[in-house]
Formats: sequence, structure tokens, C-alpha cells
Amino acid sequence: MQKHPEPHAAASCKPILKWVGGKSRILNQILPQLPTGRRLIEPFVGGGAVFLGTNYEEYVLCDRNAHLVELYSAVANQCEDFLAVAAPYFTEDFRSKEQYLEVREAFNQERDPLARAAKFLYLNRFGFNGLCRYNRSGGFNVPYGAPKALPRFPADRVHAFRDKARRSSFMCADFADAMRMAERGDVVYCDPPYLPRDDSTASFTGYTAARFGIERQKELAALASDLSARGIPVVISNHDCEVARQIYKKARLITLEARRSVSADSNGRSSVRELLAIFER
Repeated sequence: MQKHPEPHAAASCKPILKWVGGKSRILNQILPQLPTGRRLIEPFVGGGAVFLGTNYEEYVLCDRNAHLVELYSAVANQCEDFLAVAAPYFTEDFRSKEQYLEVREAFNQERDPLARAAKFLYLNRFGFNGLCRYNRSGGFNVPYGAPKALPRFPADRVHAFRDKARRSSFMCADFADAMRMAERGDVVYCDPPYLPRDDSTASFTGYTAARFGIERQKELAALASDLSARGIPVVISNHDCEVARQIYKKARLITLEARRSVSADSNGRSSVRELLAIFER
């Protein structure tokens, strides 16, 4: 199988958002394993590191998180307006817990897509460790992150994302619907909510208000197997655990070393083992 070339992206072409599970730290391990193709489909685009680090002719970028897709669509289609609305939040006036909680409340009530996208960027940069979490009612509930310095307004990254997005389409869609769009010549890269690192699969959730349980993990693997049988390669990331190895037993497995990105104490963050499951005919 031909592999994707080394990262081409310029230094400024980095993710706009902080994103738990983002692939920036291990991009150099993932890219050599991606097959060549005309179009890359990402059913779980997340922070977009793989999108930004590759050079396919076209992209289909999907996610169930409507706020994430809304932000990316605003950057792609209303970039300068988005920057104008978002920039005022990146001032000392908004670097307090009180202001953060006010913006979070306003975000959960906001009806204007552009204003909501700007608030989403603020909450991501000023919230705790870039978490994206919702309560059972769908309300964003990440606590204040108490940044020691004013977070930098990522205007250069927004512009770089906008430029790359000219050959991309964005969809708020379930991963199964996104994968069923794939055709010969496409490559599918999946970065789903991860399985637990132990054998317990009873309780874990994704970053949307909906759950992503073990049956959906199995559905993802089954779809990947079906696509690969049709000549469409699929690459899936997950924790290196026994459950994942069982679910992905039909794939070629590669172990990666990844540094944890979430911990209350940055000194306590350690490396964990991840899997790349490569489904190919």
C-alpha cells in the first residue's frame, strides 16, 4: 500500500483549537501510515490536526459536535467577520472567572451562528485544558481554566485554516453516514472517542451530548472492514487496550507512543500507548 507523503504544512498551519486527544503530538507517527488517495474523509475531525498536516486534493470533514462544525464553517465562509467578532474576547477584560461564566451562559443561549462560533473559540482557549464537555441537556459546562497569561488570539491559524478549507466540505453528521459517502480513491481516517484503557466498557462518553458506547465502537470497526473490502482503506486511532485489539482484529495494528494532554498537574502527564488500526484489502 502506498503511504501518504511526509507533512507538508507550514509552521503556521496548526489547529485553531486546543483539543483533547488531538493528534498534533503524534502526527509524525500517523502520516507515514496514511494511504495515498484523492480525497480524505474524517468522520471525527476534532481539532483537525490530520487535515492540516496532510495534502490530499479534497477533504470531507465531519463531526457530531455541531458547535465544532459551525466554527469551522464560519472560518471557511466568513473568516474576516469571524475574526472581528472573536477578537474582542481575547483581552484582559475577559480573563476572569466571572466573565468566562457569563460568556459560557451566553453561549448556551446564543442563536446567532457567527456569534456562537466566536464564543466557542473563546471558551476553548479560556476553559480548563481545552476540554469540550456538555451536560445531559446539551449545555456546555467546562469550568474556567484560569490561564496564567492571556491566551493568544490565533488569527494566523484561522487564516491558514481558511486557506486549506477551500478544498474542503464540512458536515455535522454521524460517523456512519460520513463513512458511507466513501468511494474508490478515498481514504478514511477515524479518531473516535477512545475506549477506556482498562477492560471496563460500561461507562464512557464522547464530547457531544450523546454517548459513544461499545456497540458504536464495534459498528465503526465493521464499517471499516466493509469499506476496505471495497478497496477503500480506513485508518482508526484508539487506545492500545485488549478491547480495542479484539474489536480491530481484522486490521493491521501499529503501536504509537502518545503523551497525555489532560491532567490537573502538567508534571503528572505521561506517555500512553495508542493503536493505529489499518483496514486495507
